[in-house]
Amino acid sequence: MSWYLDNVFDLNKASPYTFYVPSSKVLEKLKIGDLVKLIFVTENPEDEGFRGERMWVQISTIKGEKFNGKLDNEPQHVPLNLGDEISFGIQNICDTEYEDPNSTDWDFYFDALVTVSNDVLEKREFNFMLRDYPHGEGDFGWSILSGYEDDDFLSDSENFQIISIGVILNIDDSILDFIQEPPLCAYERNERGDFYKIDDYDWETYLNG
Repeated sequence: MSWYLDNVFDLNKASPYTFYVPSSKVLEKLKIGDLVKLIFVTENPEDEGFRGERMWVQISTIKGEKFNGKLDNEPQHVPLNLGDEISFGIQNICDTEYEDPNSTDWDFYFDALVTVSNDVLEKREFNFMLRDYPHGEGDFGWSILSGYEDDDFLSDSENFQIISIGVILNIDDSILDFIQEPPLCAYERNERGDFYKIDDYDWETYLNG
């Protein structure tokens, strides 16, 4: 069974708000003896649904952005053994032992939870956002709709999910301009594709409905 190392820069480019990569400040600190984490992927996985195995490798040599190291974990899926020599590049490093000041951004992207309709996730499009007061731990208060949902859809709680705000930002990060606005507020996308604030939103009906 063959394997390869994921390019974490490509993964981050595809999902910039849900796939963390170490900052350049952290990567520049790396030295021989440090542990770095890589994503090992089997090309023909035996286990259904297996995507990749994240394992630590201890750096033994550094030449510019190319590294060699020894595997510091016992693999569960990948055909390797503890101590095997691994060659990798800076583009394969998904984590380090160093504290990364940029990681606090991802903490927010992962931990802030929003309510989203399944239609948004299916279409990868949203056109209406409403922020209520939080209703529990981690709740960011936002409800996010595609704008195509009908009354029957909206009345069924099974049509909604609680997900991290990072998933929504991967679809459209222009909302970073206003997502910290306190409740109560509502936004809708106009014909140009830009969000604008609904100043006359009927909050009385919403709150008492």
